[in-house]
Amino acid sequence: MHIVLYQPEIPGNTGNIARLCAATGCTLHLVHPLGFSVDDRHLKRAGLDYWHLLSIHHHEDFASVERMLQPRRFFFNTTKAHKAHSSIQYEAEDVLVFGRETAGLPTEVVAGKEEQCLRIPMIPDARSLNLSNAVAVVVYEALRQIGYPEMK
Repeated sequence: MHIVLYQPEIPGNTGNIARLCAATGCTLHLVHPLGFSVDDRHLKRAGLDYWHLLSIHHHEDFASVERMLQPRRFFFNTTKAHKAHSSIQYEAEDVLVFGRETAGLPTEVVAGKEEQCLRIPMIPDARSLNLSNAVAVVVYEALRQIGYPEMK
């Protein structure tokens, strides 16, 4: 499974997601510009001592991610979607895309891809979940569906 963070802004969130990817065998893709330095101590601290287990790729733009990961299936996680994240059948090589903490995914990334957009259900008055929590919710649903490959 591939996790794409589109221009993440908060080092602690990215560090937590890196740790999640390391612990689950997911590959992490970071789309630049980032809102922090990859040397940021908060990023390193959140990932703890899991960095050696992580497969990570840096991309200058989203088009670079698409070129690298086609023909895999892409799913875009956004609060603007109508379909629940649990309503699809995931596959092991799927690409799960998440947006910035403050703005989500931009229109140009999701335009024309409405059928591939997913959301985490929540009460109407809630705007969104913390990015690292949202990634964990979706990743573990996908991994549950495919039988937690290579995990015990």
